[in-house]
Amino acid sequence: MSRVRLPWALLAVLVLVQICYPLTGGTTRAGLTVATVVLGWLLSVAHALLTRGARVAAALVAVVTGGGFAVEAIGVATGFPFGSYDYSGELGPKLAGVPLIIPLAWTWMAWPAWLTAVRLTVSRAGRVALAAVGLAAWDLFLDPQMVAEGYWTWRDATPALPGLPGIPVSNYLGWLGFAVLLAVVLRPLAGPAVDRVDRRDGPMFALYLWTYASSVLAHAVFLRLPASAVWGAVGMAVAAVPLAVVLWRGRRDRTVAPDPAPRVDAPA
Repeated sequence: MSRVRLPWALLAVLVLVQICYPLTGGTTRAGLTVATVVLGWLLSVAHALLTRGARVAAALVAVVTGGGFAVEAIGVATGFPFGSYDYSGELGPKLAGVPLIIPLAWTWMAWPAWLTAVRLTVSRAGRVALAAVGLAAWDLFLDPQMVAEGYWTWRDATPALPGLPGIPVSNYLGWLGFAVLLAVVLRPLAGPAVDRVDRRDGPMFALYLWTYASSVLAHAVFLRLPASAVWGAVGMAVAAVPLAVVLWRGRRDRTVAPDPAPRVDAPA
């Protein structure tokens, strides 16, 4: 399979697994959760490796996967920066109280969020800010869904966002703060290759937009979590809607043929 097709193939498998998620329950649903996260991690890391090389992929894993595990372990042990919480045993093996798939989830969405920011902004500060918001806003979907499934619980869930009981506001602020740190550290370690996008990044843009649209639909209809559908729709729209507009305009411009040049007859 070519380097171009592999990310698209992984994305197709990921989408199929996610479609099955709301149609199942119990241990099957937990297994699909683990499979989804592993597939998402493989997709993002494989895309980084195939399109930008070993340095970028290694930096992504070191900064986001490694950093994600570190901040989760600190969070479980101390309650900082997210608040006090505990993981259940339904997400597989744990190390230092953290299921091993959790840092993979950070990586899964951090990479498309970063590329989306690069596609939409030109300044370094703008990219860091938009990448952080683009990643942290995903948790407006993720945390309510996972808490509803019993995969983790909060010891003190106040204050909470309206309609989202059981999850403290400190959790979302912690996500945002750590997402900023990830975006700041990733660029110098990964090098200039992460500061440009091209046609090879289509799978990552499709992943981000699919995550946005499918999450809104799943929470509003299948998971019966209307409040998180609204909060997530508003939060991720900051990056997802401009991305969709830019991609649509670019596609439209490529499909509109230029007007033929006027014919100029040579003088007799």
